[in-house]
Amino acid sequence: MQRNATVVASAISGVLLSIAAPVAWSQTAPYPAKLVRIINPVAPGGNQDIVARAYAEQFAKHFGQQFVIENRPGNSAIVGTRFVKAAPADGYTLLAISNTFARTPTMIKEAGYDPGKDFAAISMTSDTPLVLVINPALPVRTVKEFIALAKQRPGEISSGSSGAGSTGHVAAEMFSRQAGIKLLHIQYKGAAPAIVDLVGGHVMLRFDQASTSIAHIRSGKLRALGVTTRKRAAQLPEVPTIDEAGLPGFQDSTFNGLMAPAGTPRAVLERLHAEVARAAGVTELRKRYQEIGIELVGSRSPEEFAGFLKKHVEDFTRLARDAGLTAN
Repeated sequence: MQRNATVVASAISGVLLSIAAPVAWSQTAPYPAKLVRIINPVAPGGNQDIVARAYAEQFAKHFGQQFVIENRPGNSAIVGTRFVKAAPADGYTLLAISNTFARTPTMIKEAGYDPGKDFAAISMTSDTPLVLVINPALPVRTVKEFIALAKQRPGEISSGSSGAGSTGHVAAEMFSRQAGIKLLHIQYKGAAPAIVDLVGGHVMLRFDQASTSIAHIRSGKLRALGVTTRKRAAQLPEVPTIDEAGLPGFQDSTFNGLMAPAGTPRAVLERLHAEVARAAGVTELRKRYQEIGIELVGSRSPEEFAGFLKKHVEDFTRLARDAGLTAN
């Protein structure tokens, strides 16, 4: 009986080991071992989507696994951001972000996430100047002329943005307050639909990433009045800065980055960070995106990007309070 019990125990042990072996292997398999989703929480076609796809393509080539972009658009990027917050912290669901990610909780009480507590930073991925573009139907050609017209028509000139707290919304608010004008804010689910309506004359202006406006500027469908950086954009050398064009001291820009749910293993964050740095340094890729106004960049470490985001949240919270940009 004792011998039979030993045989049975050994058999059961062997079965359990055979069952457990694949599990143990999967836990130690190198990352990534399966498809990775990068959630883009705004409409496809905008700067955030363009940058995320550039990196996803590079990641797939280098890792030998699929990295797919999944668009989950919503006003102020809230829908997709909440989705990633609730995802497993295993590195297989990531979030593409912009300034909006850090600003929305200050602007919207029910945003439903904390940028610092609910997410783990991976890296910045790009930095892009904004440009003030208008529909050519507006009878102005300079920043000064636009400000003068807006003062004559308070609250009538419509400005398209990707939602409360988005880069376009905040830049327009900053501009309006500094210039002493009032614009009519119209929200969209991303840059691409806002640009479509701007070209179509349904809204009259937008502070947009140079990358998504440059083709329309060059074709004459949109008119650029100024860029938001201290220096002129290399891709639009003929367009003055807003600072030099009539609003001294005005400056703003947009960044993109990559985040993971809080609790994602450190090793996964470091692996993704290293891959962002590698991809951002690919000469052909950098040149291709520089031509459309996007500067691909990588943070020096996940901690550096986390610190950058923390400061951005603090600075914006202060700005919003001082400018009266209260939460809705």
